[in-house]
Amino acid sequence: QVQLVESGGGLVQPGGSLRLSCAASGFTFSLWSMSWYRQGPGKERELVAAISSFGGSANYADSVKGRFTISRDNAKNTVYLQMNNLKPEDTAVYYCNTVISGRRSWGQGTQVTVSS
Repeated sequence: QVQLVESGGGLVQPGGSLRLSCAASGFTFSLWSMSWYRQGPGKERELVAAISSFGGSANYADSVKGRFTISRDNAKNTVYLQMNNLKPEDTAVYYCNTVISGRRSWGQGTQVTVSS
């Protein structure tokens, strides 16, 4: 059974940084690409960043390019999202995601609030 557990969210001031983690279990982590999504207040869930199975390629939403970095440690079955220069519009619940054999799995989410 696929399990994704996010952590690392919190309250941060504009311009600050946070590092989110997603611990995965129940599948062969190194074989599958991983993604981070977010859902802000009153907004639809959107893709933030994705990384290939061995980390060789990554892509980002235009709104976070140059500020966020997705990475993974296949030895630890963990994917990360380093978020720098955070803005109030980054406030959202952040979700870890993977699609295995056509089936999408989500974590429970971690809240990120950017406010002074």
